[in-house]
Formats: sequence, structure tokens, C-alpha cells
Amino acid sequence: MNTRLLAVLAALTLTLTGCAAMTSDTSALTAPQTLYQAVIVDPADGARLSPEQLADRLAGSRVVVVGEYHGHPASHLLQSRLQLALYQRQPHQILSMEQFERDHQADLDRYLAGELGEAEMIEDTGAWDNYRGSYRALVEFARQHRLPVVAANAPGALVRCVGRQGREALARMPAAERAWLARQPFLDSDAYQDKFADAIGGSHGTDDASMSERMRNAYLAQLLRDNTMAESILDALARHPGDQVLHTTGTFHSEQRLGTVAVLLQRAPDLDVTVISPVFWPTDVDDPPLPGNRDKGDYLYFIQPLPPEYQDPERAREAMRARFSGAGTGRCP
Repeated sequence: MNTRLLAVLAALTLTLTGCAAMTSDTSALTAPQTLYQAVIVDPADGARLSPEQLADRLAGSRVVVVGEYHGHPASHLLQSRLQLALYQRQPHQILSMEQFERDHQADLDRYLAGELGEAEMIEDTGAWDNYRGSYRALVEFARQHRLPVVAANAPGALVRCVGRQGREALARMPAAERAWLARQPFLDSDAYQDKFADAIGGSHGTDDASMSERMRNAYLAQLLRDNTMAESILDALARHPGDQVLHTTGTFHSEQRLGTVAVLLQRAPDLDVTVISPVFWPTDVDDPPLPGNRDKGDYLYFIQPLPPEYQDPERAREAMRARFSGAGTGRCP
């Protein structure tokens, strides 16, 4: 039985058993005790799940998306534990990763085939600085079990050009570079526009006349990543019919089934996609942070907050704008 049908049946059960059942029993939930611990919950009823119990529920899902806060040890430990548990139930598995870009797929494949050493792969693919501490375990599991690893993301240099120049940047790109990007690069939704504008300190949707050109271009750069990752997943499923995709990504790309997930479902409405999203549970809060967070994922995992990056709100917003737009130097066509 697929996960969406299970969710519908669960909702129907709650309706039939009366209003009293609508109150979750979260008394057994306790806050994570370390930065490595993730407390997995079903947001429908607040039930705690182990990675193995969660994998039992996800065995029939075609795409499992695990959102993360980049560099959070609990996110990466959970991804590794879930990768193993899912593989034990469905060994035909594909690992899809935001953390590698499409134009380096051949370099990644050479590593998986034993033609490159790890240091060579990290250098040739431009792997993230935290690769060894955060993603090595996932890639090594796939390599040891001869599983495909998909470099799903759009090339950063091309994303940065769109972040600076907008849609016009695509028209000026050489065909060989444009081929690394999604064929439909800017599919989106109103809800995602609003979420993006709120995240970077705006008060209007990205199509509003008062929206700055800089913010609109940053949003287009974000969409380029989402659409390219979604297409990479769909292409992988087409190459490996019947396999299950485990996709790792920053939570903004997937929570509330927006971003990459919304694009997936626009292009493949019948695709069974499950979203697992992180939620911070501060150490000084006793009650589980379910209110206001239930819609972030089909399943949630509670983790301790990371130390604050900024105390100055304006510096934080500026950093967020730069992060979304891929701001930086480099030539554009």
C-alpha cells in the first residue's frame, strides 16, 4: 500500500474515532539530548518511530526526500541510518544528492567505478567542504553496494548567472552549458513564492511590482536548482524502473512539499513521494514542537538547534539573499 493511501486512511480513522482522537498523545516524546540525535515522529499522531519503523512505512514509496540543515550532524546521521534501513527492504536503490552538480556526474561515476581516489573525486567534482564529515557515509554505502549516485543539482556557475542576470542568462548560454539545466527551468507555485519572499525578508510575492529585480533573480536561481533536481530524479527513475530514490537536500527545497517536491508532482502527478523534514526542538522547551510544524513533512524529525550563525538580523538576511542567489564572482555569457 502506498504512503499517500496510508495517510488518507489514517486521516479517515481520526475522523471516525471522534474529536478526542484529534489530540496527539506526545507524552512519550522527549527532546533530543545531543546534536547527533534525531527524534522521528509521525505528525498525524505524534508517534515516535525508529529509522527501521519509518523504513517499513516507506518501502513502497518511489521517492523518499530527506530534508536537512546542511552540516547538522543529526540530519546526516539520520540519512545514513535510513539509507541502510531502506536498502534492507528495497535493495534497488538510487542515491540522489543536491550536494553534487550535474556537470560532474562523470567524475562521480569514475569514483564509484574505482577509477579515482576520494581526494581526486572531491577535487574533480567540487564536492562541498563538509563532504567527508556529512556525505561520505552515504556515497560509500552506495559505492560498496554498487548503487547509482545521481549528481542532481544545477551547476553553480550557471545558477549564479541566473541569480545576477535573470531569465536572459539562459538565452545567452552556449547549448552545451544549457543542457546541464532542467528543460523546464522555472516551474513554481504561489505558495513557494510567498515562502521565498518571507525567507529573505520581503513582504510581497516575487511577481509584485515592488519586488526588487535582485530578489526576482534570486528566486529564479532557486527555481533553477529545484527544477533541475526534480528532473534529475525523474530521469533516474526512467533509467531504473522500479528502483527507489533516496534524495538528500536542504529542507527549504522540500518542506511543505514545495520546491523540488512540488515540481516533481507537477511533472509526474502520480509519483509516490514522501517528505521527511527536520524541526528544531530547543533544549529549554519541554513540549514537542508539533503545533505549527505538522505540515512541514509527511514525517518529521526533531533535532537540537545549531548555534546561531548571526545575532544581527540584517546580516542574517543579507547572508540569506546571497545564499539563494548564489552571489559571487565569475563570468557569465
